[in-house]
Amino acid sequence: MADVPGTRTRLVARASELSRIEAVLARAGEAGQASVIDISGEPGIGKSRLMGEVCGRARAAGFTVLRGRATEYEQHTPFQVFTDAFTEVARELAADEPALTDAAVVLHGGVRGSRGDTAGSGAVRFGVHRAIAGLLARLGEHGLILAIDDLHWADPASQELVDHLIRHPVAGPVLLIVARRGRQTLTSLAAALTRGADSGVVHRVALEPLPEKECIGALAHGVPAEHAERLYAVSEGNPLYLISLVHAYENGSRAAATGRTGLVLPSGVPDGVPDGLASLLLDELTTLTEPQRHVLEAAAVLGDRATPGLLAAVTATGAQELDELTEALAQRDVLRPGSDGGWVLRHPLLRALVYGGTPPGRRAELHRRAAAELARDGAAVTERAHHVERSLTEWDPHAAALLVEASARLASTAPATTAHLLDSVLRHMPDTVEFSRRRGELVLARARALGVGGSLRESRDLLHKLIVASDDGDADLRAEAIAQCAVMERYLGHSPEAAALLRRELSRSPGPPPERAVSLRLALGMSKLLTGAYSEVRADVVEAVADARRHDDPPGEAAALALAALGDAYEGRTRTAARFADESAALTDALPDPVVTDVPEALVWLAWAETLLERYTEAERHLTRGLDIARRSGQVLVLPHLLTNRALIHLHTCRLPSALEAVDEAESIARATGSSDLIAFTLAIKTLVLLLSGPLNGKDALATGEEAVALVGTKRGWWAALAWCMLGHAARIGGDPHRAREAILTAGGGQELTLLQPSIRPGQLDALVSISVATGDLEQAVRWADRATREAELLGLGGQRAAALCGRATLAEHRGDPAEAIRLLDAAVEEYARLGLRLWEAYALLRTAALAGRMREHGRATALWQCARRIAVEGGARLLTDLSELVRLGTGEEEPALPEELAALTARELEIAGLVADGLSNQDIASRLHLSRRTVETHLSTIYRKTALPSRSALAGFMARTGPAPQM
Repeated sequence: MADVPGTRTRLVARASELSRIEAVLARAGEAGQASVIDISGEPGIGKSRLMGEVCGRARAAGFTVLRGRATEYEQHTPFQVFTDAFTEVARELAADEPALTDAAVVLHGGVRGSRGDTAGSGAVRFGVHRAIAGLLARLGEHGLILAIDDLHWADPASQELVDHLIRHPVAGPVLLIVARRGRQTLTSLAAALTRGADSGVVHRVALEPLPEKECIGALAHGVPAEHAERLYAVSEGNPLYLISLVHAYENGSRAAATGRTGLVLPSGVPDGVPDGLASLLLDELTTLTEPQRHVLEAAAVLGDRATPGLLAAVTATGAQELDELTEALAQRDVLRPGSDGGWVLRHPLLRALVYGGTPPGRRAELHRRAAAELARDGAAVTERAHHVERSLTEWDPHAAALLVEASARLASTAPATTAHLLDSVLRHMPDTVEFSRRRGELVLARARALGVGGSLRESRDLLHKLIVASDDGDADLRAEAIAQCAVMERYLGHSPEAAALLRRELSRSPGPPPERAVSLRLALGMSKLLTGAYSEVRADVVEAVADARRHDDPPGEAAALALAALGDAYEGRTRTAARFADESAALTDALPDPVVTDVPEALVWLAWAETLLERYTEAERHLTRGLDIARRSGQVLVLPHLLTNRALIHLHTCRLPSALEAVDEAESIARATGSSDLIAFTLAIKTLVLLLSGPLNGKDALATGEEAVALVGTKRGWWAALAWCMLGHAARIGGDPHRAREAILTAGGGQELTLLQPSIRPGQLDALVSISVATGDLEQAVRWADRATREAELLGLGGQRAAALCGRATLAEHRGDPAEAIRLLDAAVEEYARLGLRLWEAYALLRTAALAGRMREHGRATALWQCARRIAVEGGARLLTDLSELVRLGTGEEEPALPEELAALTARELEIAGLVADGLSNQDIASRLHLSRRTVETHLSTIYRKTALPSRSALAGFMARTGPAPQM
C-alpha cells in the first residue's frame, strides 16, 4: 500500500514505546520471544504514525515490510486488509505456482479476480490460513514485518486469519504488528490478543496522551505559549486533535478556542472521537466547491478503489476537470495519493465524516454507478457485491440475484460475508406468498453460513423462526431446517434439546418425506450418542437403515450403517459394530465423491467406528477421503471430527508430529465454530498428543486438559468424559495421582465408571491400576485390574486386551514378581505389534527392558531398550525418549548405539538376539518368552538372514560387541 494518511508529521514523544518495539524486532525469530506487537489507543493518538516509524526502521534494517490498512466501509470484503498488504509482493509471485493456490484468494483479493473469480475456487478458509502462514515464512527467511493498521475495522475473514497467526506464530524472524482502537475491537479478537499476551506471543503497546511540553513543542511551536497551552488542554494530548486546533487557530477560526464549530455532526462518528475533533475536520470542508465536494464524496464511497477512471465514471466528470479537482483537493491536504495511482482521504476519520455526511440517496447512487462501472470492466460478482449491496434501497431482483451468486461463491472462504449479503437480500425481499419458498431457501442458506462462521446461536434462532413459519408449508424445507437446527443445538451443547426437536418432528402426522426421515433419525442417533445414551435410539438408527433400503437411497443407507457401527462400537458391541462397519464400507467405497458429498457425516462415523474397532488402516483411508471431500466442498463442520481422528490414529501408530499438526488444525476450526463442546473435544485429543509428544516435565498437556474440562463444566456425555480422562492422564504423568484418580472417576460418574466409553474402558482401568498403586490402595488396584481383564475379553479388542495386560503387569511388578510382569508385558507387546500400535508397543518394550535389566538379563534389556527408543525417536514421542533417558541415566552408562546390522530386526527378534547373547538355549528362550521352540528357531533364521551372520556363536559375539548393557 502507499504511505498511510497521517504519517507526514514527525514522531513525537514516543521514544519509550519505540525502544520497546525495537527490542522485540532485534529478537525476532528467537525461541520464546513475542511474534506479535499490539499497538492500541484512541482515534488520532498516533498509532499509524508509530507504526509507520517502526516499518521505516525495519525496512532500513533489512526487513521485508508488508503493510495493509482495514477500512470502515469494506468490513464485508473478505481478506481486504491482507490483500492490501500483499499488493506489491503479489505481482512478483508466480500466479500458477502450486504452493500459492490456496493463498490466491488473499493475494489477489478475497473478492477479486483478473479473469475469473478467485473467491470461488472452493478453498476452505482454514487451508487459506495455512497457505498464508507458509507464504509469510517463505518471504520472511531474512526478516519480515506484516503491519496491519486499523485492525478494529478488519472484515471477519481477516480477523480470523489474524487469530490464526496469533495462535500459530510463523516460524522464523516474522513479526505481525497490528494497530487498533481498543473500544471498537471485537470481543473475540481482543480475547485472542489477550491470550497471546498471557502466553508471551503478543507484546502490547498502549498509547497514552502525549505530554504537554513535547506535544506543544512539536505540533504548536508557532503558536504563542498561552494560546498553545489552551489548545493543548482542549486536545487532551491527542496529536491529531491538536493539529486540527492549530490549523483552525492559524486560519482565525473561533473554534480553536473550544474545539467546537457549531456544525451538526453526521451519524456514524466512531466511538472515542471527540466531538470537537469531528467538528474541526468538517469545518475544513465548508469552503469546498460543489464539484470538489462531489469528488470527495465519490472518493469516500470508493475507498481504496478511488482510481481516476472510477472517480470519473461515478462523478460523470471529464478527465481534465477531474485532474483539476483532485489536484485542488490534494493542495488542501484533503486527498492524498493512494496505491495504483488512486486517491484516499487524508485520514479514516475524515472519510467517515464525508461518507456519513453524504445524502443517503446520492450515496446509494454513487455505489450503483461504481457497481455498473466495475461490471463494464469485467469485475467478478464478488467484487461488485459490496457496491450492489450498499446501493439497495428497495427490492431489485437483478441486484438480489447478483448478491445471492456472490454469497455462494464466498461461502467456503468468508461465511460471515455470505450471511451478510443474504441478510441484505432478505431485508429487501417482499414478504409475500410469491416469495415464500425462495425466502425459506435463503434463510436456510444464511443460517448455514452463520453456523459455519461461528454464530451458532444466531443460526439456531433463525432456524427456529423458519421452522415455525413452515409449520404448515413446505415439508421438505421444514425437515431440512429441523435437521440443521439439531446440528446447531448439538454444537451449542444442547443435545437433549436437539433430540426432543427431532422426536417431535418424527412423530408428526403426516411425517417428514422418507428421504428426510432418514436424515432426521440419524441426527437423533448422533444427538443421543453424544450424551452417552445411544441405546435409547439404536432402534431408530436401524430403522433408518431399513428406510434407506426401502427407498433405494445408497448414501443414506451407508450413513445409517456407519452410525450404527459407531454407536455399537462406542458401547462395546464389537461384533455387531464390525458387521455394520463392513456393510457401510462396502457401500461407501462404491459411491462416487459427488454422492458422498451430500452425506459427509458417513465418512466421519465410519472412520471413527473403525478406529474404535482398532481397524486403523481402514479408518485412515476413509478419513483421508473424508478430509479431501470436506475441503473441496467447504463442509467445515465435519473437519474437526476427521482431523481429531487422524491425530488419534497417528498418535497410536507413533507419528506424533503429524498428529500434532492435525489436532492443531482441528482446534483452529473448532474455535472458529464457537462451539465449546467441539473445542473441548479437540482439546481432549490434543491433551493426549501434547502429553506424548512433549517432555516428561512439560506443562502444556495439563494446561490444555484443564481448559477442556473447564469448557465442558458439569456436562455429561461422550466428549465430557473424554476431556476428564485426558486431564487424568496428564495429571498422572505430571506426578499427581490423587488428581488423576479424581479426574477419571469424574469422567466415569463415580466408582462404577458407568459414564466411561465402554469400548475404551479397559485402557482407563489400566491407568487407574497405576494410580491406585501409586496412592497405596492395592485392593482397589486389584479390582481395577480384574475388571479390565474381564471387559477386555468381552470386547475382543487386542489393544484393550493389551492395556489390561499392562495393568496386571503393574500389579506383578509391585508384588516383586518381575518375571510375571515381563510375561504379561511380552503378551501386551505382541498385541500392540500385531495392530501396528507402535507408540504403545514402545511403551511396553521400555517397561519390559527396565524389568529385564533389574533381573540382570543385560543383553535382552539392551535389545528391548534400543528398539523402544528407536520407535520413540523416529515417531517424535518425546515423553518416551525422556523416560528412556531416565532408565539410562540411572545406570550412569552411555547410550548404546544400535548397529546398522540390527536396525532391520523387529522388537521380538532383537529380544531373542539379546537372550542368545546372555547364553540361553533355544528351549530356554522359548520358555522365557512363552513361545514354542520352533517359533524361536524361525526367528533365529530370520535374524541370521537380516544380519548376514553365519551362526549362533557369531550372533552372540556380535551382540556382545554392541556396547555395554545398561544396568536397568
